[in-house]
Amino acid sequence: MTLAYVPIYPNMQHYVMEQEGYYENVPVDVTIERFSSGPNVVKAFASGDVDAALFGITPAMVLVDKGTDAGILAANSKNGFKIMATTELVDLYDQEGTDTFERFEQENGRKIRFGAPPDGSVPDIVLRYWTQEHLDIGEMDSVINKSKVPPSKAVQTVQSGDIDATIIQEPFATIIDQDDDFGELAWSGAILENHPVTVLFANQQVIDDNDVSQSLVEQHTAATEFTADSPDAAAADAASVIGSGVSEDLATAAMDSQASDFISDPHAITDQTATMGEFVANVGNIEEPIATENLFAFGPSDAVQE
Repeated sequence: MTLAYVPIYPNMQHYVMEQEGYYENVPVDVTIERFSSGPNVVKAFASGDVDAALFGITPAMVLVDKGTDAGILAANSKNGFKIMATTELVDLYDQEGTDTFERFEQENGRKIRFGAPPDGSVPDIVLRYWTQEHLDIGEMDSVINKSKVPPSKAVQTVQSGDIDATIIQEPFATIIDQDDDFGELAWSGAILENHPVTVLFANQQVIDDNDVSQSLVEQHTAATEFTADSPDAAAADAASVIGSGVSEDLATAAMDSQASDFISDPHAITDQTATMGEFVANVGNIEEPIATENLFAFGPSDAVQE
């Protein structure tokens, strides 16, 4: 079985499973492949080069929308973003609330500049939900000026003054928060409570092999429990695999964040997945929201829970 992953902090279970030897308990040889982004995994998955993957829930939606016979076996993480901004903007938001955006534009002659991953990505969808539904101030594009900034460049882009704010996962939120010139504007768990971030996704061949699919879910659940019981060890596992400037100290510090929320139960994310699917469809990344029964493969998880 070929298993793909995107090297981001929310895929914590993969780092534990790889470093602690959990994949060795799966009754099939597991070949691990690293991909730089969700869209790259989508291409490989669609062409049959990948059997399972740990990546964002929106790429999973795209694959099912394209007709790929596959489903979500487990959730990896939820509530996994923070909106970080300059201290001036944080102070203004504390004073003005929803009027912040209009007030900022009046004072600066421009909209607030937000850096975020591409349209239809998980953080982009949460950002759209924030302005449109949570704050009820209009569609995202009408109230902010968004530019595409990958998570790995967000810290640098914020600190250079090119953007005023960003929606970002750990451990980057922790890095930005350590800078006195920036602070936390909002946490995504308070915007869209229990929204999914990343998932364990598998093709139908894996799902239909009960021994393999149930074993994957068992090991994934064990990794979630390991992370809860031994957060420092899990952080060390993550740092050793992710690399790219994610030190062990940083990975450990990020474990204390509200945005570090790791789970396995797929049932825990179904409602908010449906809500997010509507936005993904509105962006145009999928034709229409995907029914829960077509996106999730609950069988293996339910069997393990029994």
